[in-house]
Amino acid sequence: MAKGLIASAATTIEAPKARVWDALVDRAALKQYMFGADVISDFREGSAIVWKGEWKGKPYEDKGTILQARPGETLGYTHYSPLAGKPDVPDSYHTVKITLSEEGPRTRVSLVQDGNENEESKSHAEENWNKMLGGLKKYVEAPR
Repeated sequence: MAKGLIASAATTIEAPKARVWDALVDRAALKQYMFGADVISDFREGSAIVWKGEWKGKPYEDKGTILQARPGETLGYTHYSPLAGKPDVPDSYHTVKITLSEEGPRTRVSLVQDGNENEESKSHAEENWNKMLGGLKKYVEAPR
C-alpha cells in the first residue's frame, strides 16, 4: 500500500523491453548507472536486494526485498537506507516500482516511489530517479 507522497520519473529508451530488462537486473550494468553501487540480488520475488557503495564520502549499505519481478514487465522492491537517519522499521522503507511498456521499437520506463514525507523529499527523489533513468538510457542505447 502506497504511503506518503509519490515520486515519479520516466524515460523512453531506443531498445526493446528485453534489453532494458536485462540492464535492470544485471549487476555489471547496474553499477554503471546506479551511482556506482554494487547491487546484489537474484531478482526473484521474496529475495533480498542490497545496494553497497559510497555516498558523499560515506560508505553505505541499503537493503530491501524484491516484491515483483516479471521479466520485461515490472520490477518492484522495498528500499531502506540507514543514511536517512530513520530506524529500520517497516514505515522507514520506500516501495519502488519500475514498469516497462512497449512503444513500437522503443521502451517506456516508468518509475514510482512512495514514502516521501514532503514535497522536498519527493522532489529530491524525482531528481535522483531521473538521473538514474538517464544513466539507464545511456547504458542501454550505447553501441555494443
